[in-house]
Amino acid sequence: MFSLLKFAKSYKKQVILGPIFKLIEAIFEILIPTIMVLITDKGIQSKNVTYMLQVGGIMVLLAVCGVASSFTCQYFSSIASQGFGTILRNELFKKIGTLSYNEIDDFGTASLINRITNDVNQVQLALAMFIRLTIRVPFLCIGGIIMAMFLDFKLSAVMYLSIPVFAFVVYLIMNKSLPIYKIVQKKLDGLSLILRENLSGIRVIRAFSRMEGEKVRFKNSNEELAQTAIKVGKISGLMNPLTSIIMNFSVLAILWFGGIRVNSGGMTTGKIIAYINYTNLVLSALIIVANLIVIFTKAAASANRINEVFTTEPSLVYKDELNELKEKNEELIEFKNVFFSYKNSKEFAVSDISFKIKKGQTVGIIGGTGSGKTTLINLIPRLYDVTLGQIFINGINVKNYRKIELERKIGLVPQKAVLFSGTIAENIRWGRENADMKDIKKAAEIGMASEFINKLPKKYDTHISQGGANFSGGQKQRLTIARALVKDPDILIMDDSLSALDYATDAKLRKTLKDNNSNRMAIIMVTQRVSTIKNADLIIVLDDGKVEGCGTHEELIKSSSVYKEICNSQLSREVV
Repeated sequence: MFSLLKFAKSYKKQVILGPIFKLIEAIFEILIPTIMVLITDKGIQSKNVTYMLQVGGIMVLLAVCGVASSFTCQYFSSIASQGFGTILRNELFKKIGTLSYNEIDDFGTASLINRITNDVNQVQLALAMFIRLTIRVPFLCIGGIIMAMFLDFKLSAVMYLSIPVFAFVVYLIMNKSLPIYKIVQKKLDGLSLILRENLSGIRVIRAFSRMEGEKVRFKNSNEELAQTAIKVGKISGLMNPLTSIIMNFSVLAILWFGGIRVNSGGMTTGKIIAYINYTNLVLSALIIVANLIVIFTKAAASANRINEVFTTEPSLVYKDELNELKEKNEELIEFKNVFFSYKNSKEFAVSDISFKIKKGQTVGIIGGTGSGKTTLINLIPRLYDVTLGQIFINGINVKNYRKIELERKIGLVPQKAVLFSGTIAENIRWGRENADMKDIKKAAEIGMASEFINKLPKKYDTHISQGGANFSGGQKQRLTIARALVKDPDILIMDDSLSALDYATDAKLRKTLKDNNSNRMAIIMVTQRVSTIKNADLIIVLDDGKVEGCGTHEELIKSSSVYKEICNSQLSREVV
């Protein structure tokens, strides 16, 4: 947890001054019971109103100064903790952005979201409590004990006996409740998962009439959470009554033995009152210590989860400078004996892949489900690194490219069309930030998106809701194609990104792409449709992660049994 404090360096002044002002407040709080002794013993007994007003004025002044110090500490604490949380979230978000798909797959999207929200909130709260209470509470405990001893050493035996009993009760409650708090958190995560699945998959749930089943599932998870929370609540609920009993018995013992001391002339009434206040002050501080331990325990667990992200080294390392290697004029892309396996997998997802793609070529990649098509094309922009073998772009190993240079060369249209909230123009401009409206309109026209955009009332200023929910699947795919085209890349990779289009629009889009290609851009199309890649310059057939065939449509019909089988299965609904 302490390793994260480096993110609070910008707020060093607040972190130092906050506890100092809280200490000043604690000093004033410690002094007030002693001043009460003066009012009781010298003012009330002698009926000296002037003296009582003078000492009372001092008490009011101490109280005002204490409140001012407390407010100042709260102010510094708020600035430091909120600023620390903001910086920590920003740095954590930056770190996540450097991780490759391997690391993100390991953590999981839901886990990363929880780490950047809930876990940061826990650490942020711990810092705020550290500033407010870590100096004040020990000072009140130690200071209260010392002041009580100063008032009457013999009567302090009551405090010496009550503190260990008090601490033991607090320990027992915490020992029972802390493990259950962790179970509550896990059950809360489970409930959040069910809720997330229901909200994201509401259309599927309704389509399959699973609403009642999901209600029961949510209810059961919710009741489990409630029962566990009630259980820990009952245990934690014992804290106040048990500690109150101990405190009240302590007060009773002080009154009993203190009364004997007063009768014998060893103490005054004012000292008895002050002693009771100091005892309550010390025991109340111990309750705060127990709560602080709970907060810091949760924060330590959250800090470990955050540090796991910071200490994870990205498996993809980019070069600072582009190596000066001789570029080839013919091969734009070359796979040379490429093998790849996912992390913690013992089998290769793709094996011994070798082929070449020239500039201006249209290349189709086809194969059955799970044959490794998406895995293969993800290796080109280095979303993953090859396990064995090499991939070259213009004769340069992709590992030798700078990240920005590699991203500039490749336009990727992912399998799942993902749009972001904002306007259509803003979403297309994701491909190139400085693209003007002329470039945006041209990309939309080539991607066949202009057909429906121009029919919208606000056209390119039309707002896209979260996830593009206000557009159909085909419209979203065409927008993502336009987003990739606006980059004017050397390589356009389309990962089954025409699947939601009808056959006529599919054919029209492919023709538009071909007509607008200046023989510089290579187009790689991953698809399940034979008609989509029938006229491609090169077709690569994958089967179980290996190249089963490579050539034109006519060549593969004769030489590849897998390709011929795919063609025959689609003859009934496609013209091959």
